[in-house]
Amino acid sequence: ALMKADALDVYGSEVDVWLSSDGVPVVNHDADVLLDGKKLRVQETPAAVLRKVKLANGEPLPTVEEYLTAFEKCGNTRLIIELKPHTHRKTEDELAEKVIHIVREKGLQNRVEYISFSINLVNQITKIDPQAQVYYLNGDLAPRVVKTLGAAGIDYHFNVLKKNPHWVKEAHDLGLKVNVWTVNTSDGIREMLDLKVDFITTDEPLLAGELINKQK
Repeated sequence: ALMKADALDVYGSEVDVWLSSDGVPVVNHDADVLLDGKKLRVQETPAAVLRKVKLANGEPLPTVEEYLTAFEKCGNTRLIIELKPHTHRKTEDELAEKVIHIVREKGLQNRVEYISFSINLVNQITKIDPQAQVYYLNGDLAPRVVKTLGAAGIDYHFNVLKKNPHWVKEAHDLGLKVNVWTVNTSDGIREMLDLKVDFITTDEPLLAGELINKQK
């Protein structure tokens, strides 16, 4: 998926990150994985066990370090890392610290952005790296409140922006960016473009690109 996104020259490719029970940041969308028919919670499972999980494409579940090594070969797209909310705040703090450390080690700070549903994680990321671009996902806070978190912008579900279209202008007036997710229909994409959002998360990048080009 990462390589396809890079080939399409889209702005960014999103990836979800958890911390294993022994403190290794790993990449997986869901909170649980299946191994030999048994459901395992990612944050309660050691990395060595998680590595035995095979993804739909046959690849092993990757660590963040491995994923970023693959990302280094991409020349076009940016990486949008979603740090998932964890049961314990201490675990979230450790996750933020370790992911940012890996990003810095690889010199990818200018090619990586962060998103999270967790206010604590947004705070931690901006505390560790004040230059990091962080977007808040949950959709429950007005832009003026998100601004106080040190975030770069809001990244809200399209239904949130449909109910609160004035938030787009409010965010822009505050110097914040606006992303909307996940918009997969022509009508939905056009509606969000009319609201002047900055970015659109979609499973249909070719369709979105076509509609964006028509509006230019």
